[in-house]
Amino acid sequence: MKTRHDKAKRKEHKHQSCGKYVLEEKPTPTVETIVEKTVSRLKGLGSQIFALSPFSQYYDDWLINLKSVLHEFEANPGMKVDNMFIDEREKIIANIELRLAQKRIDESAREIAVKKLAEKNHSLLQIDTEYAAATHKLSSEKNSQIQDSTRNLHELEEELDRTNQLKTSIFSSFSKRAKAQKIAEITQKIDSAKSSLESVLRSFEIEQEKLHDKYEKKKETVINEVRELEKEVETLEIDNSLEDRKGACETLASAVKALIQRNQS
Repeated sequence: MKTRHDKAKRKEHKHQSCGKYVLEEKPTPTVETIVEKTVSRLKGLGSQIFALSPFSQYYDDWLINLKSVLHEFEANPGMKVDNMFIDEREKIIANIELRLAQKRIDESAREIAVKKLAEKNHSLLQIDTEYAAATHKLSSEKNSQIQDSTRNLHELEEELDRTNQLKTSIFSSFSKRAKAQKIAEITQKIDSAKSSLESVLRSFEIEQEKLHDKYEKKKETVINEVRELEKEVETLEIDNSLEDRKGACETLASAVKALIQRNQS
C-alpha cells in the first residue's frame, strides 16, 4: 500500500521530469534570427568609438569581441559554413589585424612627435632667452662706449671753451697765433671724437641688426617645425581606426548574408 509520502514524492518527481522536458524543448532560433543578431552585433562593433588616446589600448578587446561574434555564428547548429565563407572571413580578419597593427605604429609615432613638440617649444623659449641676453650684453657695451666717447667729447668742449676765454697779447707767452693753433687742434679732436661717436653708434646698430636677423631666422625655423609637429599630433589624436573597423564589419556582414543565400540556393 502506497503511503501519502510516496504519492507526494512521485508527484514531485513527475513535476521535475516535466520541467526538465520543457527546458530540453527550448525552440531553436531560426536562420533569419541568427543572421539578424549576427549582423546587428557586427554593426555595433563597426560603429564602436574609442574615446581616449592611446586608442590602441582597445584594439585587442575589440578583436576578441569580433571573433567571438563570428564563432557564435559558425557554431550554431542551424548554420552550414562553407569554405568560401571561411576563406573570406580569414582574409578580412587578417586585413583588419594588419591595419590595426599599423595604427599602433602610428600611435607610437605620435608619442615621439609629442616629445619632439615639447622639445621644440622649449627651444623657442631658449632662443628668446638667449636673444634677450645677447641684446642686453650688446646694449651694455654700447652704453659703456657711448659714455666714454661722450665724456671725452665733453672734456674737449670744455677745454675749447677755456681756450677761447684766454686773453692774449704781444707781451704774454700765449700769443694769438698759439691760441689759434690750440683752438684748431682741439676743434680737430672734437670733430674726431664726434666722428668716433657716430661710428660707435653705427657699429652697434649694425651688430643689433645682425643679431636680430639671426634671431628671427633661427626662431622661424623652429616655429615651422612646431607647426608641422602640431599638425602631426592633431591628426593622430583622432581615432582613425574607426573607418577600417567599420569597413571590416560591413564586409563580414555581407559575407554572412552571402553565405545564407548560397545555402538557400
